[in-house]
Amino acid sequence: MRGPLGAVIGRYPSSDGVTQMGGIIRHNRKCRDITVLVIFIAFWIAMIVNSSFAFNQGNPLRLTYGLDYKGNVCGDKHAHPGLSELELRYWQNPNQVYQSGLKDSQFKLADARSICLSECPMPSEDSLNWVCDYPEGDIRLSMKDWINRNYDYFEFLTPEMRNSSLQLQGPCYPVIFPSVNVYWSCQFIARASNTSLKHWQQMGGVNINEDIVIDKSIHKSINSRSSVLKRYMADIGKAWPVLIVCGGILPLFLSVIWLMMIRHFVAAMPWITVVLFNVLIISVTMFYYLKAGWIGNDAISPIIGEHDPYISVYGRELTHIRVVTILMTSIMVVAILTSIAIVRRILMATSVLKVAAKVIGEVQALIIFPLIPYAILAVFYMFWISAALHLFSSGEVVQNNCNSNCCTYDLIAKRVKCDRCCGYSIHYTPHIGVAILFHLFGCYWATQFFIACSSTVIAGSVASYYWARGETSPEIPFLSVFSSMKRLMRYSLGSVALGSLIVSFVESIRFLLEVIRRKLKVSSHRHDSCLGKAAYQSSQCFLRCIEWTIKSVNRNAYILANGSESRFSCTCCIYD
Repeated sequence: MRGPLGAVIGRYPSSDGVTQMGGIIRHNRKCRDITVLVIFIAFWIAMIVNSSFAFNQGNPLRLTYGLDYKGNVCGDKHAHPGLSELELRYWQNPNQVYQSGLKDSQFKLADARSICLSECPMPSEDSLNWVCDYPEGDIRLSMKDWINRNYDYFEFLTPEMRNSSLQLQGPCYPVIFPSVNVYWSCQFIARASNTSLKHWQQMGGVNINEDIVIDKSIHKSINSRSSVLKRYMADIGKAWPVLIVCGGILPLFLSVIWLMMIRHFVAAMPWITVVLFNVLIISVTMFYYLKAGWIGNDAISPIIGEHDPYISVYGRELTHIRVVTILMTSIMVVAILTSIAIVRRILMATSVLKVAAKVIGEVQALIIFPLIPYAILAVFYMFWISAALHLFSSGEVVQNNCNSNCCTYDLIAKRVKCDRCCGYSIHYTPHIGVAILFHLFGCYWATQFFIACSSTVIAGSVASYYWARGETSPEIPFLSVFSSMKRLMRYSLGSVALGSLIVSFVESIRFLLEVIRRKLKVSSHRHDSCLGKAAYQSSQCFLRCIEWTIKSVNRNAYILANGSESRFSCTCCIYD
């Protein structure tokens, strides 16, 4: 901040030559940046329409659970039949899984016949277990009875059905390989049960491939980038209690305590804050070391539930968390070294906090005010996350068009059919990707808007005290925070909408500017050609423009936007 700002926001006459309220805050002014405010309102209408589409088309269960051979989402109680307790996807035909894993095969795992179960089936030690299709047609069993029978009604099959089952065409399929629950899909373990395989061969069943390919095929599908992204999105929906407590209630409680401590422990608060920050960084880093498996034996595992300790399945998430662990280690080292290097700055911060403590003492409503934007943001994030989960899971479930000679027994038609045996998948149209990007941008702009509103209200309420030179003035309204909120709603919403869009982008560029500058400085000595020099000079011109923007556009402009009648762009020029 350059020079005294009393000439701008302090005691000066208004445009009509009359001093308003002694000149501390200007009241006789006009609304500014109305066009941007209209655009922001239209943007919010579009956000509501976009979210309505998501709630209508999406189903968050698709992010976690797979599809069965009917196109139903596992775990969906509204499916036909109801699958409320059947959340695990199991591939019934091991030969189809094997075929999908071959390099030159056009058969995909999504086309392999799958069914929803409550737990992954295991081979029997003295007989042959079966997993049969959902009971329908002549199979007079309820879904509950089917589950209680471990999905096996082979004894009720007609000779024709049994012969079809021995050809791996259903309606019953043998359990030859053990499987384990990996991210709600039954991962085959490529070790066929000798007892089950012997019974299968004695019954005259077709040859079953026992290659490691069946293991790798499912593993590749589970660890695909799209599957991992879906699981990350699903985790957000499942972790909402943790997010509410650790990301909402606890920070709010600690923030209020921090504000109250400023009033009583001003000199010690900078040191306490720095120490607690470093302790938090170290604790989080050690937690990542535990989950990465580099300390102790509590590494994350893709296997869900109890399982054989000798079974180990690799998950892409473990690699991700190890990368984050390395990143957190770097951040921890930088944080500790920076804390040591800024000791003098901490002493300066003590003086600033003393002024802040005086402000909080005079304008005590500042302790309560953060609850308002906090509650608004909390409601917005709950709405936004719910809409995001539905948006990421939106799409149409369609049957694949596979070119394979697959045939299955249809219990309704009472015969083997080969025309509609392909699997199902979720078809995403291009406009869904655009809708997701729009939704992400909406979160970014809305968050910055609410933060900007909060900054503007605080700036306006503090200005009444600050420009009175720290003295008790009758010109300071009794509830300056609410007066500042009134001015915001009446005059400055357009400026805040514009500023929240610009400032956030500019401050993001600030972090990248120095890195770009250094790279260009090094590369400038290597560009001897005319084209290289032209590129370097163009880059320098672009960087100068960014520098000017960063110098002119910053959060301090909100102070003038609340206290004067200037537009946001004009207040940036005033600060420049």
